[in-house]
Amino acid sequence: MSAMVDDRVRVYAQPPLRQVAGDAIRPGGLELTERAVAHWGLPPGARVLDLGCGTGASVEHLRTQRRMWAMGLDVSAPLLREGRERQAGLPLLQASGERLPVAAGSVDAVLAECTLSLMADLGQALAECHRVLRPRGLLAVTDLYARQPDGAATLHGLPLCSCLSGALPREEFAGHLRAAGFEVPIWEDHSGALGSLAAQLIMAHGSLDRFWRQMVPSGADTAQIGPAIAAARPGYFLLIARALP
Repeated sequence: MSAMVDDRVRVYAQPPLRQVAGDAIRPGGLELTERAVAHWGLPPGARVLDLGCGTGASVEHLRTQRRMWAMGLDVSAPLLREGRERQAGLPLLQASGERLPVAAGSVDAVLAECTLSLMADLGQALAECHRVLRPRGLLAVTDLYARQPDGAATLHGLPLCSCLSGALPREEFAGHLRAAGFEVPIWEDHSGALGSLAAQLIMAHGSLDRFWRQMVPSGADTAQIGPAIAAARPGYFLLIARALP
């Protein structure tokens, strides 16, 4: 993987976030994963691909608690190594979401938890998800979105490599899904999970500004982060999409 690609996920290996978010490294954690899997209604043995799996917490959960055949892909070698050290034998591979090393029509479901907003080419990543899914296969996405569409552009120029800086308005994201061949029967707002994580970060670091100063590249200006967040009013969602034939 190139250094540029790895920069997109390096933030998720940093202690200021990990000490609060744990192995799941996202709002809602495994509780929201369970909600997505319940919507799927898939049986034990179903083949699931976790796109942007990080340390493999969801892969481990699906395999041990749901008895599904799950594997994970991520661009971050350090996060994958941490997952393998935590649970030997987890099927975790280093790969980009825009080029999945998986055969066409070979999986029943794809899980993308706070990862699609990190993709350099969202359209290509969704096209790859559609390619690897069986006909009528399922995609579960949890991610940030801009509840105030007019403020979304302010997020994209932030000195951050994170889900926040890649958040899109709901309708824009839905448009990408339709263009890639998906229908979206289920969309839920879970912004409370994002608010809960923000509250935990404030408790751990004193303020969100102090947290951001630890997360941005050295010397980067964090003064614009607060106003950008206020303008875009980020929220968090869960959706279930179905791959149309």
